Amino acid sequence: MSASEDLDKRRTAAVARGVSSVITSYVDHAGGGTLTDVDGREWIDFAAGIAVTSVGNSAPRVVEAVRRQAELFTHTCFMVAPYESYVAVCEQLNTLTPGLFDKRSALFNSGAEAVENAVKVARKATGRQAIVVFDHAYHGRTNLTMALTAKNLPYKDGFGPFAGEIYRAPVSYPFYDGRTGPQAAARAIDLIEKQVGGANVAALLVEPIQGEGGFVVPAPGFLAELSEWAHTNGAVFIADEIQTGFCRTGDWFASSYEGIEPDLVTTAKGIAGGLPLSGLTGRAELMDAVHVGGLGGTYGGNPIACAAALAAIETMRELNLAAEALRIGETMKPARRAASALALPTAAICGFGPVKTIPHVALRSASDCTALALVRTSQS
Repeated sequence: MSASEDLDKRRTAAVARGVSSVITSYVDHAGGGTLTDVDGREWIDFAAGIAVTSVGNSAPRVVEAVRRQAELFTHTCFMVAPYESYVAVCEQLNTLTPGLFDKRSALFNSGAEAVENAVKVARKATGRQAIVVFDHAYHGRTNLTMALTAKNLPYKDGFGPFAGEIYRAPVSYPFYDGRTGPQAAARAIDLIEKQVGGANVAALLVEPIQGEGGFVVPAPGFLAELSEWAHTNGAVFIADEIQTGFCRTGDWFASSYEGIEPDLVTTAKGIAGGLPLSGLTGRAELMDAVHVGGLGGTYGGNPIACAAALAAIETMRELNLAAEALRIGETMKPARRAASALALPTAAICGFGPVKTIPHVALRSASDCTALALVRTSQS
């Protein structure tokens, strides 16, 4: 019996069945874009911990920052005894997120927590209740964020009832709906105004690029039209940048491609080199609308995670990972040429940096897939 097989037997006896894994091998160490399992087999790490280890697994600067902070202190709870690294991470988020206006930030543990707190802030600041989300959205696994998430299995099935005052609108999906960004936005806005009412909406919550079950890239102008409608109607525009943030798209944040300045931005995943940390950043007048003590949590902005985040952000700057993401994205150009040569819809290949997608329906047969691979290779 291999070491992984032995661990899998132990797992079956100890770990809840509902917690799944993609592979049955167990990791011993990781780095340089690969995972090495307990049996010595090396795996190419395409998942990066679900879009987390953007600076690499066990990145040297992150490892050293974690070690140094662990030797100083591991936890005090910022709400009890504050520390500089929490403040420094908030300063970085206020600087890096889109928008030149005055901002405030708060730190939490997970993306779902950041989204929950974005909803709290929006409702408190506006005095309204309705939150509008979109088809295909993913926002987390807590009760509220399950309600915000579109897909039933595996996230929601049998876990209700869910939080109320959540409304869903159609997203821009140009490959399927054939609409321009403004046309798709008009359709969504019409539904919102008829079924919810603009005066009742506390916030529009949207991922600049959706990532559940493949990337969904909205047509240009969709996000800008939604943002303008939100501001006109006194609603908060929230960009969920948990997966797209921190250089993944070739910019620090995907919202920048549309030139929009979200009122609130949620961040997590790539922020801290693999340690659990998330953030909510937004306009000062919105963030400060919450009463003292209304935001926080025992572990939110843990000092070790904050040290890791500062080191990860420094690494992103030093290595210019935004530019590197653009370079990686350029490797998809031959695929567009190949699709054109096969008379396939090149508009289906879309996205920013390496965050690109080729909808499988664009490939009409297995031979199309093979031909695309061959032409792409020949043109690389």
